Amino acid sequence: MMLFRWPLLLWLGVLWFPPSEAAPAAEIPLFDAHIHYNHDVWDALSPKEAVAILREAGVRCALVSSSGDEGTRRLYAEAPDLVVPELRPYRKTGETRSWLHDDSVIGYLQARLDTQAYVAIGEFHVNGTDADLPVVRRLVQLAKRQRLMLHAHSDAEAIERLFRQDREATIIWAHAGYESPALVREMVRRYRNLWPELSSRTDVAPTGRLAPAWRDVLVEFPDRFMIGTDTHQPERWKAVSSNAAFVRRWLEDLPDEIAERIAYKNGEALISSSCPKGSPKTTTIPAR
Repeated sequence: MMLFRWPLLLWLGVLWFPPSEAAPAAEIPLFDAHIHYNHDVWDALSPKEAVAILREAGVRCALVSSSGDEGTRRLYAEAPDLVVPELRPYRKTGETRSWLHDDSVIGYLQARLDTQAYVAIGEFHVNGTDADLPVVRRLVQLAKRQRLMLHAHSDAEAIERLFRQDREATIIWAHAGYESPALVREMVRRYRNLWPELSSRTDVAPTGRLAPAWRDVLVEFPDRFMIGTDTHQPERWKAVSSNAAFVRRWLEDLPDEIAERIAYKNGEALISSSCPKGSPKTTTIPAR
C-alpha cells in the first residue's frame, strides 16, 4: 500500500504560519466539525495514519462523514475516542447533485442507520428550492424520526426551507453557507438550533487576523459556532495541520472563554458529551 510521505513544507500547506506567531494559542484543543474520509483516499492514507494526522494537529474530536460510509466506520474502529460519526447520503464522490433525485438514497440511509449509531445525517449539498424536493423532504423526516441532526452544505434559502419542514431540527450549517457575516448573524438570530461551522472560510481571517465583521458575530453568539477543515479531496488531508494553525491564529483575537467555546466546547456541547466512548451503537445522540 502506498503511504503519504510528503516533505514537511507540503504538509504545512498554504495556510502555514511561523511557530512564533501561532505559539500563544497553540495548545488549545479543537473539535473539527467537518472531516471526510472518502473512498478516493483510502488506498493512500490508512485509518491509522489519518487518525495520527488529526491527533498531531491537536484535534480532540472530529465529526466524520464519508463517501461512502465505510470510511467513517474505518476511522471509528481505529479511534472511537476521537471520531463522532455522521452518515452521508453519498455512496461515492461525485453524487452532490444526483442524490437529490435518487429515490434509493433513503433506503440506503435507513439500512446504515439500522447497523450503527450516528449523530447526524450529512454533510449533504442542497441549495435554494431544491430543499423542497421529495428526496430531501424524506431525508429530513428520517432524521426527525431517528432524532438526528442535519449537516447541510446549503445557502440561506435552503436552510430556511429545511426548518420549515422541521421547526425543531438541529442543523449544522457547513461553511456557514458561504454567506456574508451579516446574513449569518440574521440566520443565527432567527433559528436557535442553527450551528454554523467555519470550515474553508478563509474570509474569517484573510490576513491571519480575525475580520472585524466576523468578530462581531462570534462575540454576539459565542455558543453557536464551530470550526472545521473539510477534507473533501485527498490533498486536503495535507492541510489539517496548517488549518489548525490558521484557526488557532485567529482565535487569539477573541477573549479566551469565547475562543475555547468555538475551538471545541460548542462541538462537545452539541453532541451532549465529549468524544464518544465504547461501541458504535452507544454513540450519544442529541436530545430533541
